[in-house]
Amino acid sequence: MNTPTLQDVPTFSPLLETTEEQARDMFARAARASERLRKTTVEERLHAVKKLLDHIVERREAIADMITQETRKCRSDALVSEILGVLDNCEWLLHNAQKILADKKVPTPITLLGKKSRIWHEPLGTVLVIAPWNYPFHIGITSILAAYVCGNAVVFKPSEITPLQGLFESLFSVDPLLEQSVFIAYGTGTTAQRLIEQKPAKIFFTGSARTGRKILAQAAEKLIPVDLELGGKDQAIVFSDANLQRAVKGVLWGALTNAGQSCSSVERIYVQDGIYDQFVQTLKTEIDKLVVNAGDTGNADLGGMTVDFQLDIVRKQVDDARAKGAKILTGGDVLCDNELFYLPTLLTQVDDSMLVMQQETFGPLLPVLRFSSEEEVIQVSNNTEFGLSASVWSGDKIRAERVARRLDCGAVSINNVMLTEANPWLPFGGTKNSGYGRQKGAEGLLGYTRSKSVLIDANSAKIEPNWYPYTQQKYNLFSQLIDALFRASPWRLLKAALVGMKLEAEAKRER
Repeated sequence: MNTPTLQDVPTFSPLLETTEEQARDMFARAARASERLRKTTVEERLHAVKKLLDHIVERREAIADMITQETRKCRSDALVSEILGVLDNCEWLLHNAQKILADKKVPTPITLLGKKSRIWHEPLGTVLVIAPWNYPFHIGITSILAAYVCGNAVVFKPSEITPLQGLFESLFSVDPLLEQSVFIAYGTGTTAQRLIEQKPAKIFFTGSARTGRKILAQAAEKLIPVDLELGGKDQAIVFSDANLQRAVKGVLWGALTNAGQSCSSVERIYVQDGIYDQFVQTLKTEIDKLVVNAGDTGNADLGGMTVDFQLDIVRKQVDDARAKGAKILTGGDVLCDNELFYLPTLLTQVDDSMLVMQQETFGPLLPVLRFSSEEEVIQVSNNTEFGLSASVWSGDKIRAERVARRLDCGAVSINNVMLTEANPWLPFGGTKNSGYGRQKGAEGLLGYTRSKSVLIDANSAKIEPNWYPYTQQKYNLFSQLIDALFRASPWRLLKAALVGMKLEAEAKRER
């Protein structure tokens, strides 16, 4: 078998803004695609997912080439965090989507005896997915496939910074139904505004809180529902009884994977007094071993930062921290002049007056703070406008779970880091300014559907007791029914049945 290359990815001209006319045409075609999809089964749609999974496995090296070229990730980040994550989600859909999306039987109360109740999960129509630049492949593919498997047509706007132009089109061409159901709109925020004007059935946005507010404001005028996955200021809490070497290794990776450019990167490290000094020294030793490079074959630990404006934020936070008394133990500058490779930077003597503790960083900074008690660390780590995820490290399982329950965030890894995102069964999303709504898992999948409640009765001559005419006798019987049903008694069901029979007889008599 030949090694996959990028030669089969179509060549596109430089990115242009999607015009208003193109946006209208795209949504018109998507509406027709949505109608076609409503006539297909989940099983038929999953057939395309299986073909895509196989195709990605075969082309993974070519895909990694394109991801690393546009993002400056190291190759291992591209393979593990982007490609492997997509494959895991495809596999999860193949094994679970049909059951999750199936019609559900639900109980019917005794007051509606003889009737059947169902919940149907139906597609929304055409959804708009707006993806970020930090995980352009993973977030793009998983969001598109979840929407598609639920029966929605998808308009997808990748980031103009990392559009992976031509890659999605090439991959989706493995199956005609999938190819005809996904429409890709290139451009900046102006394109996103034009797409929202077409009133999609729902918007799924991943990105900054600032952009999320703009999208929410525009969508609100048109009553478009929005799921927002925004930024984070995620904390790692390391207790003295944690396995120190494992905690150091885990926190290090959690802070620096993708050069720290993840919404759930570790951005605040709280270490208990008893091991603080040893933790910091061990962490410095491990940081100094790291290889910073891009364009590697898989032997680099960190790649570069993707955009210069994010590098500016990192520099500003470090300069501010240094000026206010923070100590830089290692790093604190770029690898080379005019390069987007910022060295992993370990900061101590940090306090809440510093920007690095107040703002999202999205870069390779590791501020370490000391704490004494469980109550103290819960209070200080919850003192943030964000609430995406966190990690707790401890040898005391009961304490770790107790602390995890009190953290105001959407996900917690115990004695691990960023691992909730690796399990496709677990929903992903945050609290506070980290957004709302959930991706992945059964909860996330159902977010691409609307529930239709259905009650089924027989085509009989029966007249319901609660229908007209109202009479004094009916009123008295309904009052007796309330007493029978809702007063504690071992005979409540029998009493209710007897009253029900009288109501049925009364309704029949007055027919």
